[in-house]
Amino acid sequence: MKTKGVLMLLLALTIFLTACNSSEEAQTIILAENQVDDYPTSVGDYEFARLIEEKTNGRYKVEVYTGGQLGDEKSAIELMQVGAIELARVNGSPLMEFSESLGVLSLPYLFSDDEHKWEVLNGEIGETLLDGLSESNLQGLAFYDSGNRHFYNAVREVKSPEDLAGLKIRVQQSSLNIDMVEALGASATAMSYGEVYSAIQTGVIDGAENNFPSYYTTNHFEVAKYITMDGHSGVPEVLTASKAFWDTLSDEDKEIFKEAALESQVVQRKAWAELEEESLREAQNAGNTVTVIDDVTPWQEAVQPIYTKYGEQFKKNLEKIQSLVK
Repeated sequence: MKTKGVLMLLLALTIFLTACNSSEEAQTIILAENQVDDYPTSVGDYEFARLIEEKTNGRYKVEVYTGGQLGDEKSAIELMQVGAIELARVNGSPLMEFSESLGVLSLPYLFSDDEHKWEVLNGEIGETLLDGLSESNLQGLAFYDSGNRHFYNAVREVKSPEDLAGLKIRVQQSSLNIDMVEALGASATAMSYGEVYSAIQTGVIDGAENNFPSYYTTNHFEVAKYITMDGHSGVPEVLTASKAFWDTLSDEDKEIFKEAALESQVVQRKAWAELEEESLREAQNAGNTVTVIDDVTPWQEAVQPIYTKYGEQFKKNLEKIQSLVK
C-alpha cells in the first residue's frame, strides 16, 4: 500500500511537471483587428489563429482582439513596431507610410483583373513588398482581400469618365487619390468617412468611392443610388507581424506562420466574395442602378497623368506587375 502511495505521488508529480512544462512552452500572442467578429478579415484572422495552434502543436496560441479593442490601424502598427503586440491585420494604405514600395498598389487600374492581382500579391512581387516592411520593424505575412473600390453618387448613372465631370466626390486624404479623381474629371473632396452619409444626403458632396461591402454596410446605398463598378483601386489588407517577435522565431516557425497566413487567405477571400455578393444583391433589391464597366481602357487613359507623376518612384515593381498582364 505504501509502495502504491509513493507511485501515485510520483505519477501526480510527473503530470504536474508536464503541465508546467506545457504551460511554459505554449506562448500566447496577440492579433489586433479593427473590424467586427464576422467581418471577412476577422474570419481570416480566426482561421490563421486556428492554423497556428494546429501547425505548432499548441506551442503558439493566437488571441484575436476584434472591433478595434487595441485602437485603430495606425495604433496597431505602432504597437507592433515597439513589440507591444505580435500581430495585426491592417489595410495597405496606412502601411504605405511605413514602406514606400507598397505605394505601387495604390496606383489606379493597376491590375487587369483579379487573376492578375492575386498572381502579383501571392507571387515574388508580393513577397518582396511584404519583406520591405522590415525597414519599419514590421514583417508582412500575407495579403487579404478588400475588394476593389468603385464610384457611387446621388446624381446620375456614370458609364464613362465624362459622366464624372463636375461631380463632387469624397476621397481619402492623399495627394494621389485627389489627383486620380480630378484626372477623371470630378472634383475631389477630402473628408472623414463618418461624415459621408449626411454629406451626400444634404448635397455637400455628390458621392464617394469605396468597395461594394462598405457602400452597403454604411448604408451609403440609401443616399447614393448610382454605383459604377470600375474597380479603380484594389489596395489589399495585410496580415502583419512585429519584427521584434518575428526575429524570435526559428526558420521552421517562420515558414509555419507564412504558410498559415497564406492558407487563411483562402478562407478570408471566400468570406469577402460572399459579402460582396450579399451587398450587390441588397443594393439591387433597393432599386439602385449598378453599372458594370467591362472595358476600363478609357479610364486607364484618363489617369495616365497619375503614372507620369508617381510612376517613376515605383518603376521597378510597376514594370514587373505590368509584365504579368496576359
